[in-house]
Amino acid sequence: MAERGMRGFAAWLCGRAIVLFARAVTAVRPVWQGIDPGNPRQRVYFANHASHGDFILIWTVLPPRQQRMTRPVAGADYWRKGKLRSFIGADVFNALLIERTGADAPVSPVDLMAEALDQGSSLIIFPEGTRNQTDMDLLPLKSGLFHLARLRPRAELVPVWIENLNRVLPKGALIPVPLMCKVSFGTPLQVGPDEAKDDFLIRARAALLALRPKTEAT
Repeated sequence: MAERGMRGFAAWLCGRAIVLFARAVTAVRPVWQGIDPGNPRQRVYFANHASHGDFILIWTVLPPRQQRMTRPVAGADYWRKGKLRSFIGADVFNALLIERTGADAPVSPVDLMAEALDQGSSLIIFPEGTRNQTDMDLLPLKSGLFHLARLRPRAELVPVWIENLNRVLPKGALIPVPLMCKVSFGTPLQVGPDEAKDDFLIRARAALLALRPKTEAT
């Protein structure tokens, strides 16, 4: 019991250190364009994806109550590699780790996310499915966002645009470059009763792109 308590305290302390470091390096600030940050509604935050640090910035700017209930969805192959990474993923952020093995997975990622919502969690997901290292604004969105929304329609689907983090922590970099970042939260979406999958994904993609800074959009 004492060991579990010490591990929990270490996880809390590590989480605070990561938040302070993220704020120091990025001076990250939230922009709440379409939702009330203080509303304790259950949410699925879906965002653009350019770095392994993306979910940390989103989590950092959430109010404390939302932080406690929000779990990032991440690849198990990355976050179970090494003791430190495993500790940060599982203990610090309580991440919902997904085995990226396609059809061979015993439980589908969408079912795992639905189960987490049933347990009262909110989620941070990246519907591009992988980090965007291309010149495209967004990779095509995967269908999991649509199927999750169909399964659990009461959860708010909140588009989130993360600005500049790909320049702070480019792929392969070990030392972050200090740059100001912004996390913009848009108006929640819902799937229409008869809305087709492709139509919804086009609408969700447009909601993300609408949050881009004008300098990125031109």
